[in-house]
Amino acid sequence: MARFSRKGTTKILFAETIASTSYLPTAAEMTSATDYTKKIAAVDGFALENQEIETPDMDSTFVSKIPGDDQASDSSLTFYEDDTTDTIETDLAKGTTGFVIICRKGNVAAAKGMDVYPVRVASLSAPISADNEAAKLMVKFSITDRPLLNATVPTGP
Repeated sequence: MARFSRKGTTKILFAETIASTSYLPTAAEMTSATDYTKKIAAVDGFALENQEIETPDMDSTFVSKIPGDDQASDSSLTFYEDDTTDTIETDLAKGTTGFVIICRKGNVAAAKGMDVYPVRVASLSAPISADNEAAKLMVKFSITDRPLLNATVPTGP
């Protein structure tokens, strides 16, 4: 098994539209998506979680569980704030809808491990800090539908 670091490998893009109802983007949609990878300081969430259901019974003191509903975890991207442009503030304004595309093993045609999350921007805030750190913007996303997980990066024109 070859190991790798997410930093320097994983790519994170934002697409305004994806035509497929399965959320699998075309190569052209991937090309037109905005690559935010270099501007991202932190990633939180972007995972599917299951709310298990407890199923205790009178025969045992052990409480068993069964799978319940799936839901997306609270998800956000923290960006480095640019002191000359407001591209992120404009492109990812509150209410913006689109798709966060995470290419876990790189944005390389035929690479495995692409996740596509249909999203709406819930909030965009600029946390103020007196710490010795770069200025940042936090964009929180609502995941609006079941994401496409572990797909293959599209090939072709």
